[in-house]
Amino acid sequence: MTDFRQLPDLALRTLGGGVVWANDEAFAARENLITPGPATYEPATFGHKGQVYDGWETRRRREPGHDEAIVRLGAPGIVRGVVVDTAWFTGNYPPEVAVDGLAATGHPTVDGLLADPGWEPLLPRSAVKGDTENVFAVTSDRRVTHVRLRIFPDGGVARLRVHGEALPDPRLLDALGTVDLAAIENGGRVVGCSNLFYSSPNNLLVPGPPRSMGEGWETSRRRDDGNDWVEVALAGESVIAVAEIDTSYFLHNAPGWATLRGRRGDGEWFDLVPRTALQPDTRHRFVLGPPPEESGQPRPVTHVRLDIFPDGGAARLRMHGRLTTQGQEALDHRWQAATPQA
Repeated sequence: MTDFRQLPDLALRTLGGGVVWANDEAFAARENLITPGPATYEPATFGHKGQVYDGWETRRRREPGHDEAIVRLGAPGIVRGVVVDTAWFTGNYPPEVAVDGLAATGHPTVDGLLADPGWEPLLPRSAVKGDTENVFAVTSDRRVTHVRLRIFPDGGVARLRVHGEALPDPRLLDALGTVDLAAIENGGRVVGCSNLFYSSPNNLLVPGPPRSMGEGWETSRRRDDGNDWVEVALAGESVIAVAEIDTSYFLHNAPGWATLRGRRGDGEWFDLVPRTALQPDTRHRFVLGPPPEESGQPRPVTHVRLDIFPDGGAARLRMHGRLTTQGQEALDHRWQAATPQA
């Protein structure tokens, strides 16, 4: 991914993120920071607190200091970049911001988060512009569970996007047994895609059922002889037991057919699900076994590729299975490298 914004937003509400605290939300609620989609605005819509803003806005400070909010990531992981979006905030945005990260254990209280000495800078105090997506790359390799947005001295921010790679606790995946190894929260990630015209392929890997077609991945209409595809790196080397291709809410633009292939590392692709017809608005589940020419257990994979023919969309892609011993060891190594104190 050359643009970190193509990585999933680990703070997104639909991924399980939450704004657990803010020192002030006098004008607009802190929860708006992680709402999916761009901020909206209707001029001259005044409530008891003034103009209604789709974002987080604090009161005007009359004393030294700054305002801040703490976000629990829906999927803890390594942050590669943040976007501090001040959309529609023109005369009331903060001139400077900073973002910090924390790797908390368990389920800490707000008081515990505020008192924790482990906060480390992800973005140093930096200037931002109003009504702008302010984009900042992050170079830290530390796993974080929470981020803290600090604004100087006060003002409003519409959205906070925290893009990165999820890094689950390997002990959790081992204890759960069979899990969705393509899920963002379990460490799956999109590494290639032919077409992002209508929506992001990251939508395929979010938790829970879709609530509309807009919560899936949809491509533009093809006018050639090709087809669209998406490639996903799994949480680690795995043996997949059940694959699921969900076209829920795709009524007149579901793909006609699909294939699902896997590979191990840089090896050759092989079929997991050969070309098969898909139905609109349907959860398709496939029990996977070894290829016909083999016997024993299914072949392990690290990556899967979904090809759809010729175009269209899908709501979810699930790959239920277990990490191999090698996959578990590799995840343990990444975890230890990103959480030195774990």
